[in-house]
Amino acid sequence: MKFYYNLSPNPMKVVLLLEELELDYEPVPVDTRKGEQFFSELVSLNPNCKVPVLVDGEATIFDSNAMLLYLAEKSGRFLPQGGEKSRGELLSWLMFIASGLSPYSGQAVHFRIYAPEGQDYANRRYQFEARRHYGILEERLEQRHYMLGDEYTIVDMGVWGWATRVPLIMGDDAWSDFPNVKRLCDEISERPAATRAAALKERHTFHPEFDETARKHMFRFLQ
Repeated sequence: MKFYYNLSPNPMKVVLLLEELELDYEPVPVDTRKGEQFFSELVSLNPNCKVPVLVDGEATIFDSNAMLLYLAEKSGRFLPQGGEKSRGELLSWLMFIASGLSPYSGQAVHFRIYAPEGQDYANRRYQFEARRHYGILEERLEQRHYMLGDEYTIVDMGVWGWATRVPLIMGDDAWSDFPNVKRLCDEISERPAATRAAALKERHTFHPEFDETARKHMFRFLQ
C-alpha cells in the first residue's frame, strides 16, 4: 500500500486512520511547495494534482474522505454499528466535512494569511463560513461524546484533520468559541495512533518556507 502525502490536514487525517488500523503502508512525500504534485507519477494517479493519494493493489483513491471510507469498510473498523440510521449519519457527516468544513477552512486560511491585500470581502465571507461550520460541530458535540454518539469513528478522524488547525484558520483566540471541538481534538491527539501520525513529520523534509518558489507552485493562477 502506497500513500502519497504531505503534512496538510487532509493527508494527516488519513495517516491517523492508517495508524489506528496498524496497516503496513509506504509513505511517499509530495512537496507541493516544490511543485511535485504536478509530476507525471502523481498526475497519473490523481488528475486533480493533489494529495493525498492511496494506492492499494489495483485500487487508487484520491480523495481523503473516500480513503477514510474505503479503509474503514475494508477493515470493518471505526464504522458505526447502528444500522441504516447510523450509516446515514456517517455518510452525511463525511460529506459535510468534504464539501463544507474542509474547503471553507482552506479558503479561510488562504484569505486570512496568503491572499494579496484588498480581499476584505472574501476574507469576511470565508471567516464567516468557517465559523458557521465549526459552530455546527460544536453544537453537535455538546450533546454527544463523539460525532456519531459513543463510538469513535472515521467521522471524528475527519474532523480532527482540520479542526486541529483552528487557530491558524480563525485566529489564536478561536478555540474559546468551540470548547467541545477542542475537547474532541485533544482527546484524539492523545491517542497512540495520533502520536505515531505526528512522528511521520520527522521522516521526510519538506520545503519549509512559503516563499516565491512555494507561491509559484501553489498559486499558479497568479502567474
